[in-house]
Amino acid sequence: MEDVANIVDSQAQDLPARLGAALAVHELISLPSLAGSTLVGGASGLHRNVRGVNVIEVPDILPWVKPDVLLLTTGFPIRFGDTAQPFDPRALVDLVEGLVRCGAAALGVKAGRYLDELPRAMIDAAERLSFPLFLIPRDVGFDEVMSEVFMHLIDRQSMTLDVADRTHRALTTIVLEGGDLPQIADEVSALFEAAVLICSPDGRVQTTAGGLADRDALEALPLFDPSGRLRTERLRHGLQESPGELPGQIAVAPVIAGGTDHGLIVAYAPAGGLGAVTVQALERAATVVALAVTKRLAVSAVESKFRGDYLREVLAGTAGSPEQVAEHCAQLDWDVRRSMVVVVAQLDPEEETTGDAPSSPPASARQPQERLTAAWQQVVRRRDRAAPVVGFSHEVVALIPVRADNAVDVLDDLVAAVTGDRGGGRHLFSTGVSRVISSVADLPDAYEQARKAVLVGRRMRGNGALAHFDNLGVHRLLSLVSDSAELHTFASEVLGSLAADTDEARDLRQTLQALLDTNCNVAETARVLHFHYNTLRYRIGKLEGIVGRFTADANLRLDLALALRVVEMRGL
Repeated sequence: MEDVANIVDSQAQDLPARLGAALAVHELISLPSLAGSTLVGGASGLHRNVRGVNVIEVPDILPWVKPDVLLLTTGFPIRFGDTAQPFDPRALVDLVEGLVRCGAAALGVKAGRYLDELPRAMIDAAERLSFPLFLIPRDVGFDEVMSEVFMHLIDRQSMTLDVADRTHRALTTIVLEGGDLPQIADEVSALFEAAVLICSPDGRVQTTAGGLADRDALEALPLFDPSGRLRTERLRHGLQESPGELPGQIAVAPVIAGGTDHGLIVAYAPAGGLGAVTVQALERAATVVALAVTKRLAVSAVESKFRGDYLREVLAGTAGSPEQVAEHCAQLDWDVRRSMVVVVAQLDPEEETTGDAPSSPPASARQPQERLTAAWQQVVRRRDRAAPVVGFSHEVVALIPVRADNAVDVLDDLVAAVTGDRGGGRHLFSTGVSRVISSVADLPDAYEQARKAVLVGRRMRGNGALAHFDNLGVHRLLSLVSDSAELHTFASEVLGSLAADTDEARDLRQTLQALLDTNCNVAETARVLHFHYNTLRYRIGKLEGIVGRFTADANLRLDLALALRVVEMRGL
């Protein structure tokens, strides 16, 4: 008997493929072959999945126990073990704990032949570990149980495969007939009566489907940031419960094609009811979504190259007269006959580099750049579908319609929406904005202004800066000095010890800046800084001891103002 039990292949009769078809323990106990069985412990574990059946007829079964297996025994190995002496309670507790560690689904013991009842210690262990433990009537044959369990498992697996196959065929037909993500999401939603969402790898929602109540319930889950981005890091692939105490179930499948991550497809049922069939079908749907995304990207790549090449000519001033440019843009569904600003967004380097940027980014940098482009296109499209947005090799360029009185607010909102939870694939980016223009003829100059604003803004405020050209001031001139060491030297020579990065130096620089802002009006500066008049006079004396008599020398004040601006700038 021991030899038979230790033959792994013949005894491990669980289904070989992990296709998601499974039955819960509570479903199996209700089968006709197990009618009359009595659950004695572990009721809270009746939800455990069963994917196979095995029989215990030797005490050393643990090395051959596989996950999700229903185990059956006459009770002989439990009662007598290897020594023909009854097991002590501790050994029975160890057996239950070992089965739980192995991932077994449940244990059924035939009553009456070797055991009239199970020891109390064993029942307590099963109850503590939520491991279903039940007594099987004496007249039940194990062959009947195994045959019926396997029959139901095969039926469930066949149903899973059939649903997944029909889903795959239906969705493939949609794509081949010209359908896109919204139609795919609608089909999946109708199949499972659930809300469905398809998003990019960084959580940007591409489309949603389902009944209004289900979609509202999905959006109410604590899985979205304020910009509406799905926090993909809070989800795992497969089936899971809703976060927190909220009702419902979530099924998630990754969308992958050619080794590239294209996002997720998510199904949410507020009332639950999703299962292994849902996950299996959702994985099939994900392959079709990947096909649709790949098709969209291929078409978009051709269109984007054509649009990008033309916009590059427009920004270079070589695309023809303003009338010709406006007419050609109209054919591309772009409206440039209005007041607007040029916006340039560039990914920030992860670490500082020197020298000119390479002519083309490395392959590893292309995906973040593509995601930044897609993010800007999606956000701008929601605001104005006629606004051009094009991604170049190192930057994204957009022509945003604004008025002179709302340009700052509009761009703040756009950048905040693109940024979200660190947009562009969660990479920081800096943004430059030109002056408001009203003619296509001004686009080349506006483009240069926006690029200058990116450069200066990053040097002034660091990564993630948003800079408007009109607000750059003297920093525009300072940014033209390519020799950072020369700027450092100038600041150190003019400011002396005030250029140091210490609390005292920063405090004195603040006082000096306030004096320069008020044209050395002592009374006004004392009021602004909330200093006593005599305290400020003392500080002025201390400052003049470091930098010279700036209160009586206009040229020195100019040098000091420039040196303070240099100290403000980063990246030097």
